[in-house]
Amino acid sequence: MKQDSTRNTSYTVDCEDYVHVVKFNPFDSGDACSLIAYGGNNYVVVGSCRFQEEDAEVEGMQYKTLRTFHHGIRVDAIAWSPETRLDAIPPQIRFCTAASDRKLRLFTSDLQDKNEFKTFDGHSDYINDLVFAPSEGQELASVSDDHTCRVWDLEGNEKAHFVLRSPGMSVCWHPEEAFKLMVAEKNGTIRFYDLITQQAILSLECEQTPLMSADWCLKNTLKIGAVAGSDWLIWDITRSSYPQDKRPVHVDRARLFRWSRVNENLFATTGYPGKTTTQLLVHHLGHPQPILTGTAAVGSGLTWHRTLPLCAVGGDHKIFFWVTEM
Repeated sequence: MKQDSTRNTSYTVDCEDYVHVVKFNPFDSGDACSLIAYGGNNYVVVGSCRFQEEDAEVEGMQYKTLRTFHHGIRVDAIAWSPETRLDAIPPQIRFCTAASDRKLRLFTSDLQDKNEFKTFDGHSDYINDLVFAPSEGQELASVSDDHTCRVWDLEGNEKAHFVLRSPGMSVCWHPEEAFKLMVAEKNGTIRFYDLITQQAILSLECEQTPLMSADWCLKNTLKIGAVAGSDWLIWDITRSSYPQDKRPVHVDRARLFRWSRVNENLFATTGYPGKTTTQLLVHHLGHPQPILTGTAAVGSGLTWHRTLPLCAVGGDHKIFFWVTEM
């Protein structure tokens, strides 16, 4: 593995608009291709991808747009539902968006005639993140600048409501224990909630602000990662409420943190969308320096492929893809 290798993108996909957010489907949809969704100024596009790293018959990357959903307003966050299935008859696509009008929109489509969406009202400020319950997909959680985390059913009814001490920046659902939710706040606190008792059961501290993004490692659920200020931080929740490891990475403040879905030591961070370029850094816990540095013209969003060490960032009329060595 080469140290600190600056790399141009492995692949790019051209888009009709600025891409504010991009999200691989983290669930198995019953198809060999991976689903990806991206949001622009007033629409969401759902497409399928296949990469040569997983299929020798593919040259580079194959990308196909499956459907464009009119959204009417800028898309700020996207969450996939585990109920999305391409092998069902008819197929079902389901995802939820957060938009700049403080509403959630739940989209359901069979990629043919059925295209429905429901709007969920309740947040009084900007929604920063949302996530579906990973096993059944019958609930979703959202966090907002209004200092709340809310859990909704698919009809838009509020099932739980947690008052936070600062803006909620990230929300993650435990992959196996359906009643555990993680909420990261801008003031540097990460709390875990029990959805049955609706009580906080554990908290972690950054000791620095602003915390902008946090993620739960699916390959090892004892690991939590975040970015705060210009540093990344990693916790082992069995050892301490303070980070075991931290490092300064982005001079201009860090923006997003995402764990790889295939390796518990691999994660990516992005810098703040600047005037010219955004830096993507891929880190491996066994290496003192980033193992990959990528730049994207005014990039936004960050997502990992479900089964490959490959991540994507949105940008100006493009999605950029980088393949990492394990």
